[in-house]
Amino acid sequence: MLSEEVEALFTRENGDFVFARWGRPLAPMAVGVTDDSLAVIKGAFEAVTAVAGHEMVDADPELGSNCIFFFFQDWAEMRDVPELDRVMPDLEGLIGRLEEAKANQYRAFRFDEKGAILAAYIFLKMDAQLSDVPADVLSLSQVAQTILCWSDTAFQDRSPLATADGVTILRPDVSKLIRAAYDPALPNASRDPSLALRLHARMEMEPAENAQ
Repeated sequence: MLSEEVEALFTRENGDFVFARWGRPLAPMAVGVTDDSLAVIKGAFEAVTAVAGHEMVDADPELGSNCIFFFFQDWAEMRDVPELDRVMPDLEGLIGRLEEAKANQYRAFRFDEKGAILAAYIFLKMDAQLSDVPADVLSLSQVAQTILCWSDTAFQDRSPLATADGVTILRPDVSKLIRAAYDPALPNASRDPSLALRLHARMEMEPAENAQ
């Protein structure tokens, strides 16, 4: 991966460079899935946080769960989630936009006063397209896209995943970038594009670590 490609992964469609990583351990949970699926999702979190060298805990002292997956059959079901309108103040507007766009996924982040990720909410509408994706592949892809606040255009043309010997893993370059992004010497958040050069330099020094 070139430094320009690293920069592009954190450059939003409006041209702003926005980098943010989690500033606290992840305390994930999932709503609307079976116990078997919960185990798969937890495994994806364990794999990706291991690559990042970041911590995962059972509960966040302030929020309880700070990374929540919601699974729906229809976006209208969002109205039935207790107190979701407190997390997503314009809930009706969001439902309308998702329905109009015929979207099947949406991610929303909250940030602390220094710009680090405080919480993330991942909404998945299990339409025919997503229902055809194996649970482990879907979980790994979604967690990979939640471990950092990527650009809104990142991975539109190429998945963060790859296949090795029939097993789905993080792409080696994405794995190296995630590990570099969690280097303790780097800030939790930055809007300076020169950070991409620092990330790229660390990627060049680190061996790939694959998550599967």
